[in-house]
Amino acid sequence: MGKPTGFMEYQRELPADREPLERINDWNEFHLHLPEEKLRAQGARCMDCGIPFCHTGILLSGMACGCPINNLIPEWNDLVYRGLWRLALERLHRTNNFPEFTGRVCPAPCEGSCTLGINDPPVTIKNMEVTIVERGWDEGWIVPSPPPRRTGKKVAIVGSGPAGLSAAAQLNKAGHTVTVFERADLPGGLLMYGIPNMKLDKREVLLRRIKLLEAEGITFVCNTEIGNSAHPVAKLRDEFDAMILTTGATLPRDLPIRGRDLKGVHYAMEFLAANTGALLNGSADFISAKGMDVVIIGGGDTGTDCVGTSLRHGCTSVVQLEIMPQSPQVRAENNPWPEWPKVHKMDYGQEEAAAKYGDDPRVYLTTATKFDGDAEGNLSSVHTVQVAWGKNDKGQFIPQEVPGTEKVLPAGLVLLAMGFLGPEQPLLDALDLARDPRSNIKADFDKYATSIPGVFAAGDCRRGQSLVVWAFNEGRGAARECDRYLMGSTELP
Repeated sequence: MGKPTGFMEYQRELPADREPLERINDWNEFHLHLPEEKLRAQGARCMDCGIPFCHTGILLSGMACGCPINNLIPEWNDLVYRGLWRLALERLHRTNNFPEFTGRVCPAPCEGSCTLGINDPPVTIKNMEVTIVERGWDEGWIVPSPPPRRTGKKVAIVGSGPAGLSAAAQLNKAGHTVTVFERADLPGGLLMYGIPNMKLDKREVLLRRIKLLEAEGITFVCNTEIGNSAHPVAKLRDEFDAMILTTGATLPRDLPIRGRDLKGVHYAMEFLAANTGALLNGSADFISAKGMDVVIIGGGDTGTDCVGTSLRHGCTSVVQLEIMPQSPQVRAENNPWPEWPKVHKMDYGQEEAAAKYGDDPRVYLTTATKFDGDAEGNLSSVHTVQVAWGKNDKGQFIPQEVPGTEKVLPAGLVLLAMGFLGPEQPLLDALDLARDPRSNIKADFDKYATSIPGVFAAGDCRRGQSLVVWAFNEGRGAARECDRYLMGSTELP
């Protein structure tokens, strides 16, 4: 490294976010940026550790350890320290097609596995990543780069989320003619309609990259749901030499308790997607939290996004129910480095709620038992109870209600953010694809071949609900194996 003692000389420093009470008044991104001098100092903290776990991308205890797309993190940290920004961008693009996305929405398992993080705050990898790529856009270094030749092979990609986009980008680089089919009105999948604008700007960031992909020769066909009567999958198989399914895991987990059918109880993605659609097209056709007591059931990123979106609508109050206990403030003994650190944190939505209402909106070890409504069928309240986790007679941990802890919360809007069960099944049924016991498409990791020759699967529809960065990993891998299937060999990584 250019500064071997940098990790001893400089402290971890992150750019400030916009003030919570300011940013809840708009839908603009809330992260600010460090000046170049401070960024170079942060690059100098990368410590030439010899055995860097930050880019390993392995699973430990079921969680990502290091970067799943194997970003060459020590290399571009060193290049930033030396002021060689264009070379840093080239290194970053070798492994990551879309660093402006991961630099904004990835939870940064790389930082959780940073060697410096054993004893000190880790290197600011995520912030460095997004700064490198934005420097590239600002300087005009990122321009369309169509392949020098075409192979004559055509590939259909069904789904334009993160796995689909990375597969399309890689296959296009290999010279294949790529068409991406998307049932929504705009490409991007989860990136477009699942992640709010204040985390990932749609026009300035997401559509900027989509336009570049189009300029490189990729075709996006929107408002098209493959597998229905208007767009039968058999026709697609006849017209293309290969197909990659990247439809995501969009079947939400429900909460079938009394009152579930009341007006005002919605899946989180109904709420988030309609809100982004309204922002993009200027319509008033969305589920509004304005003037509502909002109860969000479920934690995780989706729950946080519901908190932040509800606050921007102007909700009266917001409560977030989490059935799990609060994480510890520091790593537990059974959660050692380099595992992902399961520690308590305040994400942006909780910070905003605390700034507005004076407290973290999360209530732990609590679940909903029923919904009440008025005579017109409108939601009015949520009944809750605390739980304790214990083992049943099979040795499985299950939540058990704690008598005497029942409460009733006022609610005009309930958002179910409890994760996803797997991919929607109609397209899979139409293809008669083999599936695993969790209803995901059956295809081995690193091979991605389904039970039908020439049909591949990647991302959440194959592995189940997971991180955006794993979807990028799988999209790139599926492109490599698809290229091998089409050409007999491949040079794709």
